[in-house]
Amino acid sequence: MAEPLGDRPVDLRSDTVTRPTPGMREAIAAAEVGDDVYGEDPTVNALEAEVAALFGHQAALFTPTGSMANQIALQLGAGPGAELLCDADAHVVTYESGAAAAYGGISSRTWPTCGARIDPGAVAAMVRPAGFHAVPTTLIAVEQTHNRAGGAVIPVETLTALRGVADEAGAALHCDGARIWHAHIADGVALSTYGALFDTLSVCLSKGLGAPVGSLVIGSTEKIATARVLRKRLGAGMRQVGILAAAGQYALRHHIARLADDHARARRLAEALAPTGVVDVADVRTNIVPLDLAKAPVDAPTLGEKARAYGVLVSVLGPRTARLVTHLDLDDAGVERAIDAISVILRG
Repeated sequence: MAEPLGDRPVDLRSDTVTRPTPGMREAIAAAEVGDDVYGEDPTVNALEAEVAALFGHQAALFTPTGSMANQIALQLGAGPGAELLCDADAHVVTYESGAAAAYGGISSRTWPTCGARIDPGAVAAMVRPAGFHAVPTTLIAVEQTHNRAGGAVIPVETLTALRGVADEAGAALHCDGARIWHAHIADGVALSTYGALFDTLSVCLSKGLGAPVGSLVIGSTEKIATARVLRKRLGAGMRQVGILAAAGQYALRHHIARLADDHARARRLAEALAPTGVVDVADVRTNIVPLDLAKAPVDAPTLGEKARAYGVLVSVLGPRTARLVTHLDLDDAGVERAIDAISVILRG
């Protein structure tokens, strides 16, 4: 039987709820810093160089948030009056407050929601050339892993085909790689292999890797020089930010391989809850467990409310959709407590 609410809930809302580990806190405290607006913070400079090298690119730029990193990259690939093509459930058009239009003047068109099952041919058919008063497609964006598709991993073969579509169209290809680390662990694809397929990438240090803040835009030296101007325009000129960059460095060195533990715990959640009919185990490949409550005896808000009473926090995404996310601060005991509580609720 599930335990009543304790002092510390089992938090499955997101992998952004983690707290810095003792080792990360030590790295933060010991960070060498300088004024990053002048390009003089050695820890930031080192982090940017390390991340760029991991993906085989020339340069990278540290930003405070993933949304900012994405929006800078979109402006690099699609200026005012140009068009972005992406998934209808993509983070860049779903969870970033309309920033592409509001700040970038970018027109967006989407293909039907399909998660990782993208048809490159269908995307190619959507591309619009310049002329005839049409908005030209200059940028295609994908999300790896795909958040609203339950952490789905886009196969590298699909990404390679999309690279060909972009090249044929003369368009740029961007990867919202907030959780690309999870794809790397799940499929064993080298980060440099992913990097070679994209003109720009954004990668997050606070989703899965456990840093308190931070994402990076990755691209060519020329693009990142422009990205620095765009970051300043968006109000993110930062000073002694090496204390945050140090957390990112620590995360890269200590928290990538352990993502396999998060994947295993997510699969344990999925396998245990599968008999209730709310999740397909085959769809759970990384650290996100999507719950389809269409036929469940409770809706998502009710599940969230009742789970909280048992000391388990879940993410409510819609009337009949919820999500569980495993992460650095979740152990096996927490997983079992969550299974116990949610199973009781779903049995009505």
